[in-house]
Amino acid sequence: MVEMAWMVAAGLGLAALVVAVLALLRGRGDTTGAAIEAMAAAQAQLTGRLAQLAESQAAAQSQLADRLQGQERSLAKTVEERLAEMAKRLDDGVQQASHRQATSLHELRERLAVIDAAQKNITELSAQVVSLQDILSNKQARGAFGEIQLNDIVTAMLPPSAYRFQAALGDGRRVDCLLDLPNPPGSIAIDAKFPLESFHLLRNAKDDAERTLAGRAFATAILKHVRDIAEKYIVPGQTAESALMFLPSEAIYAELHANFPDVVEKSFRAKVWIVSPTTLMATLNTVRAVLKDARMREQAGLIQKEVRMLLDDIGRLDDRVAALDKHFGQASEDIRQIRISTEKVAKRADRIETVQLGEDADGPAAEVAPPAPKLLDS
Repeated sequence: MVEMAWMVAAGLGLAALVVAVLALLRGRGDTTGAAIEAMAAAQAQLTGRLAQLAESQAAAQSQLADRLQGQERSLAKTVEERLAEMAKRLDDGVQQASHRQATSLHELRERLAVIDAAQKNITELSAQVVSLQDILSNKQARGAFGEIQLNDIVTAMLPPSAYRFQAALGDGRRVDCLLDLPNPPGSIAIDAKFPLESFHLLRNAKDDAERTLAGRAFATAILKHVRDIAEKYIVPGQTAESALMFLPSEAIYAELHANFPDVVEKSFRAKVWIVSPTTLMATLNTVRAVLKDARMREQAGLIQKEVRMLLDDIGRLDDRVAALDKHFGQASEDIRQIRISTEKVAKRADRIETVQLGEDADGPAAEVAPPAPKLLDS
């Protein structure tokens, strides 16, 4: 298109030059006809070429316009398709994002509900902890707490006949729990103790000096309880030679056995065994086995008597089975004899039928013929 424009411009310039030359020649009065005609012919030829160039330019412009329109339509279609695809992708992306956002919000609501429930549980637990602290801060309430825990463990592990709570030992003494065991070892007393103040002082000690003082106070409190139990609840002739001190806290029990072995040794020498909830359950398992063994020994005579009676019953059963077998043998023999008789009866019936048929063949005389005697005799 640019070259064509230059050609048109050149042709126009050339035509203008020819016109200018003709005007110049005419202005000079040049009468050379041949030159004028040649110039005129050149002008005509140039005009024709210019016309051809104009037509070619018009055709090229038309073709270019068609191509531009086609490209414009193709470009518009492509742009429209791309825009539609982009819109679809955006729509899908928005839907997926909305779905993920809805899922995330649902999960968030569920987690918030769980957190809310946990917060409520924590609040309730905090209230219970505060209530437990209030209970444990009072010595009487703390003692009742230990007794209740001891009660729950004993009742869960032993039958009701094996224990008594608040059992009297004479002189107004009452023990929290008394295990009724056979001799030996005899009844074992269990008393619940809870030295919480000295334990808290020991755990809250800030330096070695405070810990030493708190440790002494803790050991003194434990040993005082051990002496009290040994003096009050080990009664010769009434209880066993040992007793149990129940600590309703695993932490206190662990602290005692980890850092105060001398206190534990002194309790052993005093025949007072210190137990926690876990070790008490193990001890009661052993007690249950002892009770079961004692019950078996008590019932040994009855068991032997029942075994002898069982052997007698087995002997009588054997005799009756033998008699029944004899009856079965006799019944089998009777059935065999019955079958023999039945076969004979059937044979005699066949004979009778044969005789009757034969007499029918001879005529009326068969009606007065006497029956054969003793057909049923063997």
